[in-house]
Amino acid sequence: MNKKEIEKILEQFKSGQIELKEVLEKLKHFPYDDLGFAKIDNQRQLRKGFPEVIFCQGKTLEQITKIAKRINETRGKIVATRATPKVYQEIKKIIPEVTFFKEARIVAIEEKKNVSSKFILVVSGGTADIPVAEEAAVIAELMGNRVERLYDVGVAGLHRLLTNSKKLLAANVLIVVAGWGG
Repeated sequence: MNKKEIEKILEQFKSGQIELKEVLEKLKHFPYDDLGFAKIDNQRQLRKGFPEVIFCQGKTLEQITKIAKRINETRGKIVATRATPKVYQEIKKIIPEVTFFKEARIVAIEEKKNVSSKFILVVSGGTADIPVAEEAAVIAELMGNRVERLYDVGVAGLHRLLTNSKKLLAANVLIVVAGWGG
């Protein structure tokens, strides 16, 4: 739940559109939802500006879908990382509007946001680093940032990196992923 959602509920109550009982029902899962096996942080958006992300790795398919369903019911925006095609298929059954970013391994409901004129440059050392780089790039885009990518610039071959020095210097933020290639 974010600040605007809370304000909307309170304004609806103030104007008589909803009763106190409905306000309490909407706010009862604040600050978190306890599913028994997971506690969903409903205040994360309010505190950090971005909702809690479902980290799929290590969770069962049943756990992932229950978490996704509950998050969708309470706030309508889900982001699931380290997702497999099977996870995507199962989430899509209950939330048809999700998108699968295959290379990034992310399942999300995309929201169009105002994109800044500034940009984040995501750089990968090698091709084996691209999935992690894509994960960072897609999350940054879901947060409303303009993202450019510069992949397989090499670590051992500094010349491949230096030929992109203008782009590297122009970026407002650099996210560099390197290390999988040895």
